[in-house]
Amino acid sequence: MPETDLNWLSATEQAALIRRKKVSPVEIVDALLARIDKINPRLNAFVLINADQARREAKSAERALGKRGATLGPLHGVPFGVKDLVVTKGVRTTFGTPLYRDNVPTEDAPMVERLKAAGGIMVGKTNTPTFGWIGATHNLVFGPTRNPWHLDRTPGGSSGGASAAVAAGMGALHVGTDGGGSIRIPASCAGIYGFKPSYGRIPLHPPSGAWSLSHIGPMTRTVADAALTMDICAGPDERDPYSLPADGARYARGLGGDLKALRVAYTDDLGFAEVVDPEVSAVCARAAKAFRELGCRVDEVQPKWPSMMECWEQIFCGGIATRMAPYLDQRDLIEPGLLRFIDATLKNPPTRYVQAWLDRLNWWQHPRAFFEKYDLLLTPTIACAPFKVGLDTPGAIAGRAVSFYGWIPFTPAFNLTGQPAASVPCGFTKDGLPIGLQIVGRRFADVLVLRASAAFERARPWRQQRPSIG
Repeated sequence: MPETDLNWLSATEQAALIRRKKVSPVEIVDALLARIDKINPRLNAFVLINADQARREAKSAERALGKRGATLGPLHGVPFGVKDLVVTKGVRTTFGTPLYRDNVPTEDAPMVERLKAAGGIMVGKTNTPTFGWIGATHNLVFGPTRNPWHLDRTPGGSSGGASAAVAAGMGALHVGTDGGGSIRIPASCAGIYGFKPSYGRIPLHPPSGAWSLSHIGPMTRTVADAALTMDICAGPDERDPYSLPADGARYARGLGGDLKALRVAYTDDLGFAEVVDPEVSAVCARAAKAFRELGCRVDEVQPKWPSMMECWEQIFCGGIATRMAPYLDQRDLIEPGLLRFIDATLKNPPTRYVQAWLDRLNWWQHPRAFFEKYDLLLTPTIACAPFKVGLDTPGAIAGRAVSFYGWIPFTPAFNLTGQPAASVPCGFTKDGLPIGLQIVGRRFADVLVLRASAAFERARPWRQQRPSIG
């Protein structure tokens, strides 16, 4: 099979072909490494390539195929990438900062551990901003990551290296993290699928600074690959005291079936968005109508929820600033925007942080009541198209100024609540930039969010839409 074709197969397809001995793990890994060698210099999606180890593991996986009675995991021989915020045993993890340039962890994060145990082969680490502090991807260690759809635009963040890699055919499965949208934002910007599971559904260790908001999950080209990843990675781990107990869910098997009679709401402002690009709003509104065609009752709504952005910012920024505070004597190793962010946050009194936690608990009553009426909520994933690479924030949308995090009004809410949420590709701007639709479920309704995503994928296929990067 041609190398190019191998790189555009889903992880599920790669695993099936390997099992049937139609293609070998060595061929899959070699094709991916060749693709990375060709494309990555233009994108800077991967910041570390574990080529030698990946090839050794691929050869070992190939030998196992010839052994009678060998137990093969569901990802046997399939390569995957890992965001550089996620620890990897024996492989450098910088967290996107020169402060950790030479950091080599002694353990894998639980998700990485489980992907490896399932037969997956880690090929490298993908770029991230320092500790995931912004929704774009650049840092002082590795520089910016570029969007394969338009090289002068950001692929989003903070899992922007992963989103660019998936979109450009550099790996069908990547590990991302999400403290305020960092799986869903880059999925929208790069035209791929990103799934943020319920809080604790996939264990996260070691904890991030903003631990109570942080989720870890898959970034893929297909919903089936995300569901397969959930089957492999969901379940408790004693290292994460907030990991959820196993609930017996079968994520991949749950993708079939229809959505008839589901109650679905669509909003393009949540009641507090500062501004949304009219083009983004129009594309997402059309996408929401697909759920009506799928048999759902779809209501366009304007929730009267008060803004939770200050609450989220206090908790998120407080965690990152606290994590960075011990390094403020090395200010030359911290980018200026992040320094201003840290300095301002550390001036807040501790009572403000505690109040944000109380506000979080009180604010939950708004989505709680809303989801008593609706099964799913649809929104734009972000309020604008991908902006210029190298910027921390767009600054303005449709000619109107927005606050620093004002362009991401739709994603942080569901980090506060811990609800499952996904971003599905739903269209493009007139300039050919991807737009994502966010699908949010009730607490712990991960299977339903994946099933709704799969139904939308069947109704509005996106997989064959590829950037013309080569």
